[in-house]
Amino acid sequence: MARNPERRRLLADAGLRVLAESGARGLTHRAVDAEAAVPIGTASNYFRSRDALLGALGERIMERFTPDEAVLADLADREPGRELFVDYLRYILQRTTAQPELTRALIELRLEAARRPGLAEILGGTLRRHYRDDVAFHETTGLPGGAAEIALLHYAMDGLLLDLLTTSIGADLSPDDAVTAFVDRLVR
Repeated sequence: MARNPERRRLLADAGLRVLAESGARGLTHRAVDAEAAVPIGTASNYFRSRDALLGALGERIMERFTPDEAVLADLADREPGRELFVDYLRYILQRTTAQPELTRALIELRLEAARRPGLAEILGGTLRRHYRDDVAFHETTGLPGGAAEIALLHYAMDGLLLDLLTTSIGADLSPDDAVTAFVDRLVR
């Protein structure tokens, strides 16, 4: 396998653009090569199988969604409580909607994983690891709630993002009002 990390990131980012624009069916090694403007066969050298390519895209999404340490430090300086919890969720919403193609690509990957056991294993491991990291982070901040509340917030935020970035149900509720309601209803 080729080992140039910069080229691997370039290919993964190209794959994410293809996935977000064309869906899982449009994602091929050749489509990634074309999007990245590299010679045909390059993506195959870095990602030997379709599941390896799709799994690497899941990892790359999580890398690109990594929070800004300065923002986290500012939030961490505040007193734990409801308002801080709401602001953490606002920051998550801001990061995921600022890069809608990444969120759409993640939705595509999750749907594809429902049809591909190999991808389900790879992507599932990534998602579960990041969920555990979220729970650990939440515990270190002293915010209210625990693992169950974080899972429920993931489910709620995933639904909100699906509605914001795809065809909406048309509810008359702002994303900020939704985030605030999530916290109010889940953490007493």
